[in-house]
Amino acid sequence: MSVDLGKVLGAARGYRDLARAALADIPATNQRAHHGFAWIATSVAALEAVADWLAANGGGTELDRQVALLGFAETLAQLTGGLPMGQNELLRPGDLGLAGEARDLALACADLIDADHAATRTAVAAALAAGQWPSEGLPEADLDTIRDQFRRFTEAEILPNAHKWHLANDLIPDATVQAMADLGTFGATIPAEFGGLGLSKLVMCVITEELSRGWIGAGSLGTRSEIAGELVAMGGTPEQQQHWLPKIASGEILPTAVFTEPDTGSDLGSLQTRARLVEGEWVIDGAKTWITHASRSDLMTLLCRTRPDTQGYAGLSMLLVPKPRGTDADPFQAAGMSGSEIEVLGYRGMREYALQFDGLKAPGDALLGGEEGQGFKQLMRTFEAARIQTAARAVGVAKRALELGLSYALSRKQFGKALLHFPRVADKLAMSLTDFVLSRELTYAAARAKDTGKRCDIEAGMAKLLAARAAWANADASLQIHGGNGYALEYEISRVLCDARILNIFEGAAEIQAQVIARGLLEGRN
Repeated sequence: MSVDLGKVLGAARGYRDLARAALADIPATNQRAHHGFAWIATSVAALEAVADWLAANGGGTELDRQVALLGFAETLAQLTGGLPMGQNELLRPGDLGLAGEARDLALACADLIDADHAATRTAVAAALAAGQWPSEGLPEADLDTIRDQFRRFTEAEILPNAHKWHLANDLIPDATVQAMADLGTFGATIPAEFGGLGLSKLVMCVITEELSRGWIGAGSLGTRSEIAGELVAMGGTPEQQQHWLPKIASGEILPTAVFTEPDTGSDLGSLQTRARLVEGEWVIDGAKTWITHASRSDLMTLLCRTRPDTQGYAGLSMLLVPKPRGTDADPFQAAGMSGSEIEVLGYRGMREYALQFDGLKAPGDALLGGEEGQGFKQLMRTFEAARIQTAARAVGVAKRALELGLSYALSRKQFGKALLHFPRVADKLAMSLTDFVLSRELTYAAARAKDTGKRCDIEAGMAKLLAARAAWANADASLQIHGGNGYALEYEISRVLCDARILNIFEGAAEIQAQVIARGLLEGRN
């Protein structure tokens, strides 16, 4: 069918603006309404990103246009009927007092919403079965070269090994980490003057997506380097930059982010871990939890309270705390530091730990930027890139889930034919591809916004919000296609499902992302 997507997009934007206006009379304590508005805005932003993708590809291939059609039709149907904020939470137009406005939008887009898209879904599934994929070419030729390089590495080094590493709860082997370092994984966005590649956040997304497609653990190795690199590059003293950035970029130093505490979660203003200067050294006491890669790391970016009499964020500082790299026999060798592993369903390869500090010492020049009370502000400046990078991880996981579902649907036969030929299976594949493209393009759009240098916490939050949902939905659909076999540990999809679930939680849970988006848009920042 032929649809004027520009006209439809204009109607969706108008509905989003009406939703924003409706919040003027709804108190901020009504989280359902405010978070629902964030989902509305995110959904419209995804449509904008897909429209831009088509335009950048000269209108796209037939498959591109079919995917866009499904994406627009489903998103508009959700906006006017019920938009999923969670597995059992649907935002209804009436929650924002927009029942009439939703009917108007449905009427304006009736040709698209009311059409039978079964034939389109079947065609998309058939194209996948024939080995076709939507366009992924980017305007910058170098990006396609980088994608191909990391895709070949993932195919050769990560995919053949990831599942056995997962089942054994092994760390990603040192040789693999070194190979990733040799490819420039850890220094992709660190300025060239400090030994990095000085590339864009969009490149970072492409690298992360490809590695995470192999295993989320491989894609996540770069997250800690991304956070530490941004902290030091944006907030460090010249001496700290000269000392740490080249080592992070080369992979000589593996950082870990040490922020979360047992009783605080997202409430960073309530952190209690303390650091005090004693005879020219920082002495650290307290507890942290959910610290990824804590044992094998060499540097902790540690958020703590250096002003005990100052409550809230103003008393927090960031310390760059060096530590010995642990071993299996002795994971935590620094005096005054101990830890215990947190056993997890998925997201393995680096391991999670609860840490205790009892007089751990750090050098006197460990204070990031040499100024106390700036830790929270310094951390917030890194969250944009970290959340975009996390969205890229989710995009990679979403694609791998789709690949596994497609492969199984082609090879598995029931009642004399491949599963792919059953409409409910084909539908799952077609809509998984659609969700993958929407989340990929929204993530790329957020990266481009970050590369302009402007504040983009809204765009980053949108990308993570949508991509995390896509990863989980695709993994769930793929496991369903596998049937009972998908529940067996020997099948890769069992790991992908566990890996996908964490994406809605770390680097800011979905509810936190929605809050950031709603607040920012209501303040008129976009």
